[in-house]
This record gives sequence, structure tokens and C-alpha cells, in this order.
Amino acid sequence: MTSQESRRTEILRASAALFARQGVASTTVRQIAAEVGMLSGSLFHHFPSKDAIVNEIVTDYLAVLLRSYREVMTRDLSARGRLEALITASLRIAEADPHSTMIYQNEMSYIRDLPQYEAVRDAAVEVQGTWLAVIGAGRDDGTFRKDIEPGVFYRLIRDAVWLAVRWYRPDGSYTVDRLAADCASVFLDGYAAFDDD
Repeated sequence: MTSQESRRTEILRASAALFARQGVASTTVRQIAAEVGMLSGSLFHHFPSKDAIVNEIVTDYLAVLLRSYREVMTRDLSARGRLEALITASLRIAEADPHSTMIYQNEMSYIRDLPQYEAVRDAAVEVQGTWLAVIGAGRDDGTFRKDIEPGVFYRLIRDAVWLAVRWYRPDGSYTVDRLAADCASVFLDGYAAFDDD
């Protein structure tokens, strides 16, 4: 990695921490520059604007998420197994990159106004589509209940999974994989189709 790439990475990490802690709108270029030990004017040698930093953080986050989801979708799993794998992948990514996860969850109204929003929107549509495809397959094969709308179930599980970043802190015995298993059990046992007998 060149010193230019290293500096960009440092700026992105510091910015993500500030955006997650105090919000994008409340974070200034001067604060970001101070966090990485440079003058605010020097920051513009790496990024043309604060919005460009936000956009790169979110698009990089979604790219990692989608790579993981696409890998899950290539595996030979049942609908329940795929949902469990999506939950686990989401929580692992949130654990690895909590700041970007929080920005994506908390700052969508800001992100929607970015000039480059189209790429973010397309990735977000694919994320949602992946979950809905798996839920739909499980409804079709009788694994999941048909009396709860897939979109409602998706939103409930999405918020439970991604908002866990606000409170979950790995403490040794309660790992992210254990959290994923517990989350899958709570949601998927309740969403399992009823036996007719």
C-alpha cells in the first residue's frame, strides 16, 4: 500500500468513527482533518468533499456485505440455512466494521441526498432482494409461514440484526456466532410454518 493509499484509509477510518459517533451532518472537515493530524485544506488532496468520504465508506461497506451475501447464495443450503447464514454474515460484518454499519443504518436520509446515491441505492436494493428471495423460497417450499408478509418479516429481522451494533459487545463467551444463532432461533422458530396436525 502506498503512503497515499495509507493516508486515504486513515482518513476513511477516522471519518467513519466521527460520523458514527456524532452524525455526518454534525461532523466537519476540520474535525476529520484534526483527527488524522492534517490541515483541513490538505484533506482535499485525498477527497474532493466530505460527501465523497461518506459515499466511499458506504459503498465499500455495501460491497463487502454483498460479496458475503453472494457467497451465501452459492452454497447448497435450505431456506432456513440461508437465512441463518445471512444473519451470521451480517453480524460478522457489523462486528468487523461497526462504524460503517451504524452510518448505513442511521444516515440514510443524508446518504439519499448524495450525488452518487444511485450506486448506494442499487446495492441496497440487491441486499434487500437477497433477503426477500430467500424468504420467498422458504414460503414457497413450506418452511416459512405465509400469514406474515415477507417485507414485514425482512424489516423486523433486518433491524434486529443490524441495530445490534448499538448494544452488542463481544465479551469472550458470547461470540458473534452465538448471537447469530440466538437471533436465528428467535426469528426463524417463530417464522417456521405450523404443522397441520
